[in-house]
Amino acid sequence: MYKRVTVIAALLIVILPAPARAAAASTGDYVALGDSYSSGVGAPGQTGTCLRSPNAYPGLWAAANDPASYRSVACSGATTDDLRAFQLSALSAGTDLISVTIGGNDVGFAPTVITCTLVTDGGCAAKVNESLHYLRDEMPAKFDATFQAIRSRAPNARVVVLGYPVLFDETAASCGFAGMSIAKRKSLNEGARQFNAAIKSHAQAAGFLWSDVADDFAGHGVCGSSPWLNGLTALPPTNSFHPNASGYRLGYLPAFSGSAAG
Repeated sequence: MYKRVTVIAALLIVILPAPARAAAASTGDYVALGDSYSSGVGAPGQTGTCLRSPNAYPGLWAAANDPASYRSVACSGATTDDLRAFQLSALSAGTDLISVTIGGNDVGFAPTVITCTLVTDGGCAAKVNESLHYLRDEMPAKFDATFQAIRSRAPNARVVVLGYPVLFDETAASCGFAGMSIAKRKSLNEGARQFNAAIKSHAQAAGFLWSDVADDFAGHGVCGSSPWLNGLTALPPTNSFHPNASGYRLGYLPAFSGSAAG
């Protein structure tokens, strides 16, 4: 009888499903800093004056990875000065992971694109050059001060600095309302490349990780056949030239996830 009970018990161990494994241990404390490309402008679900959306890459990453804590203080329109003044209080020595996009508003991203929709090809090129002069003359000190301040507030954090997409498809004959010409698109794209190169240089000099999203967005620019970025948008106008839901999920999220992993 004893042997029969033992055999039955053994069979039950084999046949019955094992208890479900505990969920994977959560990662540490994660804070998202930065501007509209981190707050989620262009994605569904934006709320508040900072236009934060759970469908921005920080929210998508947090939902998939279950960090011990997650907070986004990224805000539409934020400059490097705004980040240092209003966002650093979210950081501490216990912060483990930080993401940030910053600098686009300092160099006049929005005014430059809007100007290019209204002026000639030459006027657009001149406006891009104006922004690049500011990038060369003013931004080195702003980037360095901002990155040093982040490191001072969060000395133990893994910091991932993400770049900006190269906005436009350069091959389509037409480019929607206001007809952004190929020449204008090329001027703006070259400005974006130089801007990203500058951010990369200062981020790496600060000891931070750099994630260039340009390759992730390649083939998905504004006016292309499968855009991951909004073109000129009437309602709401703030969505103009920001990632759409696909851009955050398929462009920014993989770029951040690859760098966020320890």
